[in-house]
Amino acid sequence: MFCKKIEIGETHINFSSDMENIDISSFIINERLKLISYIKRNPDFKNSLEPVPRDHSLKNAPLIVKMMDRASRKGEVGPMAAVAGTIAELSLSFLLKKGSKYSIIDNGGDIALKTNKKIVCGLYAGNSSLSGKIGFEIKAGKVQGVCTSSGTVGHSISFGRSDSVTVFATQASAADALATSIANEANGDLDSDAVQNCLERADDFKEYLKGVLVIVGESAGTLGKIPTLVQTNKKRALGDLFEI
Repeated sequence: MFCKKIEIGETHINFSSDMENIDISSFIINERLKLISYIKRNPDFKNSLEPVPRDHSLKNAPLIVKMMDRASRKGEVGPMAAVAGTIAELSLSFLLKKGSKYSIIDNGGDIALKTNKKIVCGLYAGNSSLSGKIGFEIKAGKVQGVCTSSGTVGHSISFGRSDSVTVFATQASAADALATSIANEANGDLDSDAVQNCLERADDFKEYLKGVLVIVGESAGTLGKIPTLVQTNKKRALGDLFEI
């Protein structure tokens, strides 16, 4: 298995695949340039915290922009809330077209994958005691998006205080936007209140997601169908992120 880290601007990818001699970096650079060029002409696409009005510029926009736009409308958030998941999804599609049977694109916690064997995806949930101790057993065979948003971890904008909101969907672009939207609702006096508010929001998006796991402090809740939860070794699960 070929593994590589790719750092391009704000894009931070951990890449695992059975395709060793594919220049995935050039593909990602090209997609980023298309997005940057579009944003220069349409700055609201970057700055808006809600879906942007549809006009002629979207009709003729590159695929990355159209995917982000569709995802933002599903999640009722700004298009940039879907950028990491969209790049992951496009990169996975590129590899599958080249003949890959096993590829995982992890773009800062927003993952697009298709594998020919079962894998375990570890969970990072900030300071929650569950962080690094549980993971998801993901079955082989289907293209999947596994995207996580947090109000306590990372630099992305969130209006809630969730430690993690992990969404499972067919498309990583949609999963990314939905995770952001659901995580925005993680508010309330009690952690359990914040979890419940997130789940109520997730219920609005049932047609777009398979399942969601919400963690706020020591409280957690699920909606829909999530992969089987398994115990993980904290040091191993978080080893790429921190010195433990």
